[in-house]
Amino acid sequence: MNAHDTAVARYFEAWNARTSEERAKAVAAAWTEDGSYTDPLAEVAGHEGIAAVVAAAHEQFPGFAFRRLGAVDGHHRLARFGWELVSRADGSAPVAGFDVVELAEDGRIRAVHGFLDRVPAQASEAAEVSEA
Repeated sequence: MNAHDTAVARYFEAWNARTSEERAKAVAAAWTEDGSYTDPLAEVAGHEGIAAVVAAAHEQFPGFAFRRLGAVDGHHRLARFGWELVSRADGSAPVAGFDVVELAEDGRIRAVHGFLDRVPAQASEAAEVSEA
């Protein structure tokens, strides 16, 4: 496994951590202390902020898990990959996206730039209300 694959594997471990303790440990393993996460619905920095975004996703979609789509494409300190949020009960995937990550010297994530390709109507409406 190369540095890009390792970083993305840690990223998914963080997003799929179920308890706050597991999440804190996984976020610290995946991101630098000043790491950031930005997508159309969130912009946070630091381990606590990132863990809060992950927790909010699990609150909004209980019983779902994040799964990588396809291979990780990486060069230098950048990697990109697709993902979807899948129901453990029926396999449906109402949310999907594409992320680009920037790695630090130690192989942890310095920054995530996320894009949402498929989002349920209620999530996108909530984002529009919060932006108004």
